Amino acid sequence: MTVSKAFDMLPADYYLPGADRTPANTATVRSVYIIGPDKKVRLTMTYPMSVGRNFAEILRALDAVQATDGAPIATPANWVPGQDVIVALSLNDKAAAERFGDLDIRLPYLRYAKAPK
Repeated sequence: MTVSKAFDMLPADYYLPGADRTPANTATVRSVYIIGPDKKVRLTMTYPMSVGRNFAEILRALDAVQATDGAPIATPANWVPGQDVIVALSLNDKAAAERFGDLDIRLPYLRYAKAPK
């Protein structure tokens, strides 16, 4: 497909330079990326122009990424540092108890433990 054929499929208002682009037809998005020391993207958050970013949520997500890095755990929704974490199913109950101490087993696949320090 030639470039001119590709442009024939797009509305003229969106690709022609100087097409009077205004906030009414242009929507900006804001994105937050957390990149690990291994240079891999660990988290992305994208907000539309009409929604403000929540810095407390960004810090909470950073804490969760750091807490779970390399550990067989996950953080539940709205988790904050100091709260219990969910133990991954890659560990059986015995191995999980040896590694994390007492478990709060709510369902066979939902086991909570104190967050490692």
